[in-house]
This record gives sequence, structure tokens and C-alpha cells, in this order.
Amino acid sequence: MLRIVLVFLALQLVSGIINAAERPVAPNGIAIYPEYINWKVIAPSYREDKGHIRIITGNKIAVEALRAGIKPLPDGSVLAKVAWKAEKHPSFPVATVPGAFAQVEFMVKDAKKYKDTGGWGFARFVGNDLKPYGKDAGFVGECFGCHIPVANNDYLFTKIVKTP
Repeated sequence: MLRIVLVFLALQLVSGIINAAERPVAPNGIAIYPEYINWKVIAPSYREDKGHIRIITGNKIAVEALRAGIKPLPDGSVLAKVAWKAEKHPSFPVATVPGAFAQVEFMVKDAKKYKDTGGWGFARFVGNDLKPYGKDAGFVGECFGCHIPVANNDYLFTKIVKTP
């Protein structure tokens, strides 16, 4: 019985290593966080210029800090912005619903490592094949440039939604 358990554990470990090795990696070295879709939802958003319906999720560190009103977010905070093409519901055209998956973006907080970009590392993975965005690590300038107007909010457009 012990041998069966040890073999099972070894197989789980090996499969985890293989899965980690297969994760797409952005040009700046940030790998996709496969658990992002299971994180807590922080807020929805709609990007009009892209026609994207989005949800922003956060890992436990980020969500707890946002709920407590802590800014800047602590190192180890990770936010994911998951985007789908917006489309009209075929049976109820006044409703806009998520269509095809477009991309997932990450913001990873490490004040020392990413000091030149407000303490945030950025990554984007596009399409169903999760192709890393950017030709080289310089793509983060594009990301950070958009976030400069919200520097006083730790470079975050998103705030945690409140419900009764």
C-alpha cells in the first residue's frame, strides 16, 4: 500500500513539474499563473476601445490587501485581467456577453525587482494558445505607460467592488 501511495505522489510531482515547464513565459520572464481563473474576482470591467469584457482576479495576498485598503499592495500580490470579445446574446440582443477568449494579463508586485515600473511586473498572453505578448522585455513600457495616470492608486485602474 505504501508503495502505491509513493508511486502516486511521485507521478503527481512529475506531472506538476511538466506542467510548470510547459507554462508560457513572457519576454520579461513572468510565467502564466495557471490558477488565475480560480482566484477571487476583484471587479469586472469593459474596455470600449477593444470591445473586451473583462474580469480582474487576484491572488490571496492582493485580495486581502485590497479589502483592507492597503496601498501600495504588498510584494507577492498578483492581479490577472481576463478578457473576452464582447458580443450580443443571440436570444437577448440587449445583453452583452463574453464571446471568444482574447487574452489574460498579469500584474506582479515586487517593489525591488520592478522598481522602474512602479513595483509592478507585467505580462500578457494572447489567444487560446496563450502566446506571450511582446518581441522583447521592452513591451512593459507599453503596459506601464497606460498605468502612469493612476500612479496615485499604486498604478491600478481597478478597485475592489463593494456589495451589501
